[in-house]
Amino acid sequence: MMSTGELLNIEPQELQFPFELRKQISCSLQLSNKTDNYVAFKVKTTNPKKYCVRPNTGVVLPRSTCDVIVTMQSQKEAPPDMQCKDKFLLQGVVASPGATAKDITPEMFNKEAGHHVEECKLRVLYVAPPRPPSPVHEGSEEGSSPRASVSDNGNFSASEFSAAASRAFVEQYEPQDKSTEARALISKLTEEKNSVIQINNKLQQELELLRRQANRSSSGLPFIYVVIVGFIGIILGYLMKKI
Repeated sequence: MMSTGELLNIEPQELQFPFELRKQISCSLQLSNKTDNYVAFKVKTTNPKKYCVRPNTGVVLPRSTCDVIVTMQSQKEAPPDMQCKDKFLLQGVVASPGATAKDITPEMFNKEAGHHVEECKLRVLYVAPPRPPSPVHEGSEEGSSPRASVSDNGNFSASEFSAAASRAFVEQYEPQDKSTEARALISKLTEEKNSVIQINNKLQQELELLRRQANRSSSGLPFIYVVIVGFIGIILGYLMKKI
């Protein structure tokens, strides 16, 4: 919420402190100069011993802003119902061009002297401090890997250690055993395939030799023998492709 005057815009209009015992708490105000003049300001409070304002006086340059930090001193006890009756008053007045904080005098904010003093009252509110983030418990996520528990003295129990060792042994050696079996099976199939190829080549050579002899021989080779040998070669070729 913003307070708007002729000289200054003040944001926020309420000073909110997240109250905590025995701890200094700060909040900030932003003053925005709406004019083309130099504007001097002064901050007052009904409880000056409780609050520290920096800066409590100053000059806001034309069309610029200035931040004011209000710090509440640490409190030993909380007020009843967390209600605060403290008030702040921010005064603003047009200053001479080029004025600085050193040029500010109490007389500048004296209404009886005929000065036009703009005033804005600010109240104080206590709010609840922000809650800390909830701690994340390890191992609570679904699908996370199980962890071996530890006893109160920081040592693994015998059963927990045995279970962890068994899991480690299985994880380490089981993939190796499967890999060894796979390699042995591949080697055996390769040997069988090579053996079938050799037999097929030998039969092809014998078949070719028989064909040549049949062509040379006048009596000729029985046709049924040639068919049988060819049929065997076809079967062996089919088996070789399957392997």
